[in-house]
Amino acid sequence: MSFTSYRDVLPSGLRVVTVETPHLHTALLAIYVRTGSRHETAANNGVSHYLEHLFFRGSEGWPDTVKMNAAVEEVGGNLNGVTTRDHGYYYTPLHPAHFRVGLDILGDMLTRPRLTDMEVERQIILEEMLDEVDEKGRDIDLDNLSKHLLFPNHPLALKIAGTRDSVSALQHSQVLEHFAQHYVTGNIVVTAAGRVRRDEVLELTERAFARLPKGLASTETPPPPAAPGPLLHFVSHDESQTEFRLNFRTVPEQHDDYAALQIIRRVMDDGLSSRLPFEIVEKRGLAYSVHASLDAYDDAGLFEIEAASAPEKASQVVQESLRVLGTLCDDLIGDEELARAKRRHRMLLEFSQDSPGELAGWFGGTELFRAPETFAHRADLVDSQSAERVREVARRYFRKENLTVVAVGQRKGLKALERVVAEAPGLPGAPSLPPAKAKVSGGRRG
Repeated sequence: MSFTSYRDVLPSGLRVVTVETPHLHTALLAIYVRTGSRHETAANNGVSHYLEHLFFRGSEGWPDTVKMNAAVEEVGGNLNGVTTRDHGYYYTPLHPAHFRVGLDILGDMLTRPRLTDMEVERQIILEEMLDEVDEKGRDIDLDNLSKHLLFPNHPLALKIAGTRDSVSALQHSQVLEHFAQHYVTGNIVVTAAGRVRRDEVLELTERAFARLPKGLASTETPPPPAAPGPLLHFVSHDESQTEFRLNFRTVPEQHDDYAALQIIRRVMDDGLSSRLPFEIVEKRGLAYSVHASLDAYDDAGLFEIEAASAPEKASQVVQESLRVLGTLCDDLIGDEELARAKRRHRMLLEFSQDSPGELAGWFGGTELFRAPETFAHRADLVDSQSAERVREVARRYFRKENLTVVAVGQRKGLKALERVVAEAPGLPGAPSLPPAKAKVSGGRRG
């Protein structure tokens, strides 16, 4: 094995994950925090993302943000932050000889932030949010629309950046409250990967995060079962293409079915020779590209297929996607195709061992929620899946009643799209379903 991973807990309760990869010439520092939009309410929606922005406004030790960023950049770094629905993280690559600089600065940012210039940052976030809406403020973002349809009345449906109203109304006191609640020892994992040494990482982390208050990990309310489908939400939007996403509720990574779902994802979309790109793009020319992916949380999962096409072809792309999925429910995957998916999975896991970022995410990001498994264990799980097992899992999740579709585009072709979604041709499920009309939102973009 080309790396050695360690998990340590400091006396304060702060977890530290070190992935020693001595043959590499770089290092990566990542600080994972278990807070995101699903830890919010409608009243403070967007506060996790807002707080992420404010951290980069400087800290007590680094009030000058130009000097703060320059100090990191001078040692090969670049400060970054990301907020998702269930966690956030702050990271930078670093030259291994100057790892102390990155830890000292990120430690100060996250324990002694100034949290100033809130009004300036509010305007920046409101500008950032414009990509997700039309000129009337209607949401046209496929991910936001999907989560709203899949998780109604649940925090997973909240937008990561918040809404224009919630962000405009956020008060400094709400930011301070969120910071005090979530930026505590039990809710953070400090991760170092690359050409680093465990003893040095532990020593530097204990010093850099000495001011971090003690506290427990955040908790989440599991989402309720999905409403029975098939469901379609359509947003009328005057663009040249219709964008759409097919969603199926599945399971989190630690579930027994997840390994088979990983094989299905690779069979569906893992290069131009895989089923979806071949059938929809190469063979029929219905779209420029089509993608399948797995989106997993600690207590839920999604299988997604996303594409864009001319409005009159949207129903054909959806129909063909469902037909290709249906073949996995009806027929066994051939030996050669199954073996190829397994080989590709194992090879790409091996490739990950050369990336400090991949190693940090695998061991550090996962540590936020549960003990991470080894690469070998995950590869062996996938290798153990039989063609019969893959078909069984496909039948369990790719059912008509488990299908939700969101689409954004012209009304042209909407009737045909409604019909295809209602019938969900190729998928197992209820033998007859009423041709319910889509829930449609209006809106045009000038």
